[in-house]
Order: sequence, then structure tokens, then C-alpha cells
Amino acid sequence: MQSEELLKLIKHRQSQRSYTDRPVEKEKLLRCIEAARLAPSANNSQPWKFIIIDDPVLKDTVAELTSSGIIPMNHFTKQAPVIVAVVRVKTNLTTAVGRILKDKNYPLIDIGITTAHFCLQATAEGLSTCIIGWFDEKKIKQVLNIPKNKRLELIITVGYAPDGEIRIKKRKTEEQVLRYNRY
Repeated sequence: MQSEELLKLIKHRQSQRSYTDRPVEKEKLLRCIEAARLAPSANNSQPWKFIIIDDPVLKDTVAELTSSGIIPMNHFTKQAPVIVAVVRVKTNLTTAVGRILKDKNYPLIDIGITTAHFCLQATAEGLSTCIIGWFDEKKIKQVLNIPKNKRLELIITVGYAPDGEIRIKKRKTEEQVLRYNRY
């Protein structure tokens, strides 16, 4: 892969908030999971499990628990044909000790990395995604039979965008985010 191809893929990935009803092919989802599975993690702890939710009734139930009746957000989740739950699982001892000694939540960093891998692979597959952190964790855990000692960290909606339009990304300038050698 050429470096320009990767940058083009990254520029193409966006948070999609509307989907067609076209089903998502299982082989595409499995390649997304493979990309996520191969993500690096602190001390190779791989503190994640993914739950692919493609049963329409169960998916709608989970989608309903991602939207808020008070604040108008995440109402698009029912449109997505697939929802993926990203669950944080127990990490290995070295990472747990490092978390305490270095005051860094390595498992959350790792969840972010694996989720990015999933979403970039989805983009390469022609799929669209949106990463969601606002949801009723307790109720979704009950619906999906996630053990009480596990955390549901993120929800990813997956599907096909209706028009394929790529929005212009509004990001800070290079000068706002980059320093050389010192802050």
C-alpha cells in the first residue's frame, strides 16, 4: 500500500448518521473484526470483545437504548443494519500494574485503537460507521447478556451511506496541533 492510499482512506472515513437498508455482508464484517483483532494493545493484552448485532429486533432494541429522549442525539442508530458493541474485558496483569504505576488507562487506549482499526477497514470495504459513546450501558448489557464485571465502552453503527458523499472535515490546523521538540 502506498502512503497516499492510506491517507486517502483516512480522509474518506467519517461519522455516518444516515444509512440505507441494504444488508451488510458477513464477510465484510468479519474482515473488520480481523482488522480490529490485529490492533496493537498494551502488553498484547487485547482487552476487547466485539458483539455483532444484526438481528433486526435485537438491533432496534439496542439502537433505542443509544438515543436520548431528552437530548436529540443518536436517533439515526435504528437506520443502521448492524450495530457492533465493543466490550472491555479483563486485561493481563502487566497492563493492570502499569495502569496503576503510570496512571494511564491502557485498556481504554487499546479500545480506541481497535475501534479505529475496525472503522478504517469498514471504510475500505465501502461501509460507513459511527462510533457512539452515549448510551444506556446498564440496559444494553442486560439485553446482550454482557456480564456485570465487563464494561460496554463503545457502540459502532455499520451500514451503507445513502449517497456516498464525503463531507469536508472540520479539524484544527496543523499549527494548532503540532509542536516540534518542545510544547
